[in-house]
Parts: sequence; C-alpha cells; structure tokens
Amino acid sequence: MTSRIKISSAFDGGNISVIEASEPDNIRVKIPNDTNSKFLQWFYFRLQGGMGEQCVIQFENASNAAYPDGWVDYQAVASYDREYWFRVPTEYVDGKLVITHQPEQDSVYYAYFAPYSYERHLDMISWAASHEDCITDHLGETAEGRDITLLEVSKTQGLAKNIWIIARQHPGETMAEWFVEGLLERLFDESHPIARSLLNQCRFYVVPNMNPDGAVHGNLRVNSKGVNLNREWKNPTQEFSPEVLAVQKKMAETGVDMFLDIHGDEALPVNFVDGCQGVPSFDARMEAMETLFKDMFVAVSPDFQTEVGYTPDQFGEANLTVATKWVGETYNCLSFTLEMPFKDNKNLPDEIVGWSPERAKILGADILYPIYQVIMSPHMKADD
Repeated sequence: MTSRIKISSAFDGGNISVIEASEPDNIRVKIPNDTNSKFLQWFYFRLQGGMGEQCVIQFENASNAAYPDGWVDYQAVASYDREYWFRVPTEYVDGKLVITHQPEQDSVYYAYFAPYSYERHLDMISWAASHEDCITDHLGETAEGRDITLLEVSKTQGLAKNIWIIARQHPGETMAEWFVEGLLERLFDESHPIARSLLNQCRFYVVPNMNPDGAVHGNLRVNSKGVNLNREWKNPTQEFSPEVLAVQKKMAETGVDMFLDIHGDEALPVNFVDGCQGVPSFDARMEAMETLFKDMFVAVSPDFQTEVGYTPDQFGEANLTVATKWVGETYNCLSFTLEMPFKDNKNLPDEIVGWSPERAKILGADILYPIYQVIMSPHMKADD
C-alpha cells in the first residue's frame, strides 16, 4: 500500500533525507551533511498526510551532529504557514532525536529553528534601501555568484563612528538575521531618540547575511565550498572564502570603531557575548568598553545575561582566525560575538515558542542602548 505520508525539502534552506515514511508513527530520517563538509545539524522539511495522526519522526543520525549536546532539552519548531513557528515535543534518546507531534493541518513544516529564507533576505535588502538613511553597497559575489550586500545606514555625511554588524557567517543560525531585522526596524524609527542620536554621529555597516550560499543549501555551518567562514579571518582567499575577503576590504576603507558578529549557540540556553580577551592588543580600555556594554545590556534587556557563556580564550589564545578576535586586534576596538540560543532562554522561558524570531528581533532593537552608551563613553573618545 502506498504511504500517504510525503516528506519534502526541495526548497530554499530545506534539508532532510528520508529513510522510511511508511506510516505516521514510523517516520525515519537523516540529516544530510553540509555542502562539502562533515558538519550536520540543520534540518528543515515539509510533511504532508499526517493531519490528526500521531506523527513520530526519528532522526537516526542525530548523534553524529556537529553539536550533539545541543539536542539535550531541545524542542524542534513547527509551522503551518511558515510565519508563526511554535515548539513541538522533542526528545533525544539513544542517539536519536525524536519529534512526536499531531498536526492539525495536512501540511506542516519542521525546522531546527525558524528559517530566514533567501527571498526574505532580498526583501529585507529592498525594504532597507527604501529608507532615505540607507544605501546598499555591493561588496562582491559568493562562490556561486550570489550577492554579498552591505547596508550603510547613517544621517551624517561628516566624521562618524563606524559600527560594523555582520550576521549568519554560520547560515543555519537564522536567529542572527532575525536579530538584524529587528535592529534595522529600530534604526529606521524616526521617533526613537536613541536611533536618531546614533545615526547623527555613527555609520552602521550591516551585512545581514554573510553566507547566502550556505543559507540556500540548508547548511548549518559552512559555505558552498565547505568552509567555516568564522575560521577564515586571518587568511581569507578568493577561492574558498570570498565573503570574508570582501568584508575585510570594505573595512579597510571605512575603519571599524565597534564590531558585532551575530550568531546562535546550539548548546547554551541563554543570550551572551564573547569578547576579545586573549588577543595581543586587549587592554584596560577595551575591557572597560566590554564591561560598560554588558552592564547596559543587562540593564535594558531581561533576555540578556553575563553569568553563562564561553570560558575566556576558549578558542585558544589570540585565535585571529575568528572574526571577533581578528577585528578587535586589527582595529583595537570593542568587538563582540553575540550568541542566541536554538533552545529557549532558560532565564525567561516561553513554553509555546521558546527563543523565537520575535524575541531575536526585540533583542536586536534593544542592542542600540549599549551601543549608545559605549559610543558616548570617554573610552570610545580616547583614541579619536
């Protein structure tokens, strides 16, 4: 008898391999590797034919994921309309990730986190460019010919602080581009005093998606060449990491007074930042700016915390292959990696949606407060 269950992933960002889908309670799948890579963790697929049935989906190679600890206490997301995403019961048992869900409609999508499609990315670029304070800059192309687009946002034509913000070096960390969307919405809010003040004295250079090839392919961690961009900053090449090379070239033209690299963390159920401790140029001034930034962010956002995060020098002392370390060392500036959870924020949980696009957007908007405090501080003005 032909199964009524149909699973597909032949769409933007889709990623799954079907082993068996004979009955709703016996769906077996595997997560394919990233393009030209051993990494695997991102999944995104559509299931049809399961309405009203108890669907049991087993990911048989979950233990081979890049971060198997990320499955512990993790709940997958689902959506009927690809706009509203909610969490569904998920367990990690005997090396398998198991989703158990009874769909209310015939067509349902499941994903590792709420996807941010390439089409939405292009829509965001067009929307941003429609604002009078924003211009777009073509930095180059990816290995597969997709545009690497920079948004330059400012109200001033004179001297200004140069604030760089990049997202999705790791394409499966889609919360990063949701974060950027929220940040841009706040920047374009003419009635917001922090936004207006910042745009009068700063230029924001925003790369919403550093890795469009990887995003389209449904990769977690690498570009179409199988390269982890966040290990390429010391010696990028046109052949393997043109995305990093293009951004570095533009940075050399503008200079950098502050840098934020937006990511998602598979294992830690909190929002946190990782700075430049361990790089050769790290000094009291940089430490003071880091402390001011974190203290202000904690003050304005209950979703941010400083108790849990990476241990100092986790990636090795002065690992300048990582964007945050390379930029902080090269430009002697405040430089942070910001991490958001794939799980929920354990300090402010939401049982229905967990950490979500909406919350990532709010965090992106709220980050203007600590940026403003650092920009206005004597530590920032010291080297002018």
